[in-house]
Amino acid sequence: MGKITAALVKELRDTTGVGMMDAKKALVEVEGDMQKAIDFLREKGMAKAAKKNDRVAAEGLASVYTEGNTAVVVEVNSETDFVSKNEKFQELVKHIAQEVLKNKPATIEEALTIKTDKGTISDELIEATTVIGEKISFRRFEIVEKADNAAFGAYLHMGGRIAVLTVLDGTTDEATAKDVAMHIAAINPRYITKDEVPAEELEHEKSVLTEQALNEGKPANIVEKMVVGRMHKFLAEICLVDQPFVKDPDMTVEKYVTSKNATVKSFVRFEVGEGIEKREDNFVEEVMSQVKK
Repeated sequence: MGKITAALVKELRDTTGVGMMDAKKALVEVEGDMQKAIDFLREKGMAKAAKKNDRVAAEGLASVYTEGNTAVVVEVNSETDFVSKNEKFQELVKHIAQEVLKNKPATIEEALTIKTDKGTISDELIEATTVIGEKISFRRFEIVEKADNAAFGAYLHMGGRIAVLTVLDGTTDEATAKDVAMHIAAINPRYITKDEVPAEELEHEKSVLTEQALNEGKPANIVEKMVVGRMHKFLAEICLVDQPFVKDPDMTVEKYVTSKNATVKSFVRFEVGEGIEKREDNFVEEVMSQVKK
């Protein structure tokens, strides 16, 4: 029997979408033959999951689950947004969030091996792919801890198209924390304060703004003042605490939170499919290809 290497297991996982242990078992069963291992997995009822592995899953749901001082944000993907309305899919997302929070894995790979009453989370994803008829994948998660004198703010936009979890220190008022989470969902800040913005990003923006002002033909002393003003506007656009609060644009988020004797400690914002390159299909061509079969 050929040696079953980690690279071989990874290749089978990438090809079929099955869990690490299932891939290893299949390779052992067929003595390391890749094609036979794929066939073996298909024969075991994983055919649909294997065939759909090359499809792009960029829709789905993001969700937040909290328990005591710990919370988790997860994103589970499907191929179409219709699946997000499927009750089985919604239950799967909730179940995955609960299991991740309970087991606290460090990575997605570790999360997929979490034991459940159906085997593992990986097994449940394969079963969902088979039953629902679309590629279902667990993309990412983030676990967040808070202190007793802090509040979680959880907010789902459009039922889970965007999921936000924020932590406010100095208050246990979840309503205030949720207000901030709603703001984050709408405005999508990148940082909490300007102190978090990398120096390289600040320098790059300052350089661009300086060139813009010089190209407008302004004298050097005026350019400097213009750049200061524009940098202030830039930071207000990307930093949460400097943004006009969506519920009351006359005050900043920082002023609103301070009025509640709190400060923003952290936030997580997941938008379904962000960063995934979606395949653009020609619908007419797709329909015609089906007709010709």
